[in-house]
Amino acid sequence: MAVTHQKNEIDRELIERARKLIPVLKSRTAQADRDLRIPDETIADMQEAGLFKAMQPKRHGGYEVDPRTFFEIQMTLAEGCMSTAWIYGVMGVHPWQLARYPAEAQQDVWGEDQSTLIGSTYMPVAKVTPVEGGYRISGRWGFSSGSEHCKWTLLGGILPPDENGEGQEHGTFLVPLSDYRIERNWDVMGLRGTGSHDIVVEDAFVPAHRVQRTNNAFLEATPGLKENTNPIFAIPFAQVFSRAVSTSALGALQGAINEFRENAAKHIGKHGAKTAEDPMAQDAVADATITLDMLKLVLDRNYGELLETAQKGELPDVETRLLYRYQSAYVTNTCADKINALLRCMAASGLYKTNPVERLFRDIHQARGHIANNVAAYGRSFGAVQLGLPNPDPYV
Repeated sequence: MAVTHQKNEIDRELIERARKLIPVLKSRTAQADRDLRIPDETIADMQEAGLFKAMQPKRHGGYEVDPRTFFEIQMTLAEGCMSTAWIYGVMGVHPWQLARYPAEAQQDVWGEDQSTLIGSTYMPVAKVTPVEGGYRISGRWGFSSGSEHCKWTLLGGILPPDENGEGQEHGTFLVPLSDYRIERNWDVMGLRGTGSHDIVVEDAFVPAHRVQRTNNAFLEATPGLKENTNPIFAIPFAQVFSRAVSTSALGALQGAINEFRENAAKHIGKHGAKTAEDPMAQDAVADATITLDMLKLVLDRNYGELLETAQKGELPDVETRLLYRYQSAYVTNTCADKINALLRCMAASGLYKTNPVERLFRDIHQARGHIANNVAAYGRSFGAVQLGLPNPDPYV
């Protein structure tokens, strides 16, 4: 059984810096929704607080924190603005991934500025052509969260068999801003501030050192581990990124609980009924609180066990990886159910745009749409293996 995470001084400091940002994040939510992007001031605030460097290698100015600290920072930010927490989760994982690339790729990005931010969209749509020294790629990718704040991006594509005859697999191509353009088309129900626009590349050359076989955890595919030896970098990719797009829902549910409690304690309806005395309201807030606690405990346990396995130089077995992936996808679905109940207990007055719970309701439901949060698909994959069938998920 994994031991509960014991925070050190830098863990506590980064989490506290995130908590101090909550009031200002709340004050900027309307602007983010309207502008379809997180304000530049917010990015600057997070940069100044060092939050994007949480899982960046120390040799490049980062902190190399335990992933549980990283996700607690994300949850904390989400109490103020889920869109901010969403892009933090996505963009904040990229320094961890870049640490697994060859040293030359890390130098390309951080050589002149260790605060450089990286975007991504991993959908495997690249048209890939092997050429001398690397690949040429073209394509259009959707859902690149926070892209307008980044100078590099990570793009997905299917790599052809390698020189050893190994089969096709998902690859991630590291591309500078000069080789792609952003097409602004993000206008959706929730998470509006994430600015998850399209990325377009037209016949760009990507040298071999900027290409990674995404789900291949062996040393030849992750040469950065020779220099970045902290066990956090040896955790399988899917186990880290999947949580980056679900964990903000935990913080958003906490934010909704906070707002609901404050509102319900003083709200009296037009017919004189007090929300605090409504049995449905009492049940909804209690149920949301205990559910949130259980979901956070699972995250804490899973990463404790992932780190223990990485420290031994081992990988979790397929069944464990499928279970953890399913539990990650389970988060947004469950949080959506709990915030539904909270909003329902706020009656008609809760539906106004001025109600923070209404915004969080939209954000959490939007988060359910991410492919990594498809709880039914990952449940079926885990269930299939439980029943003796082959693993149907090549990306686990």
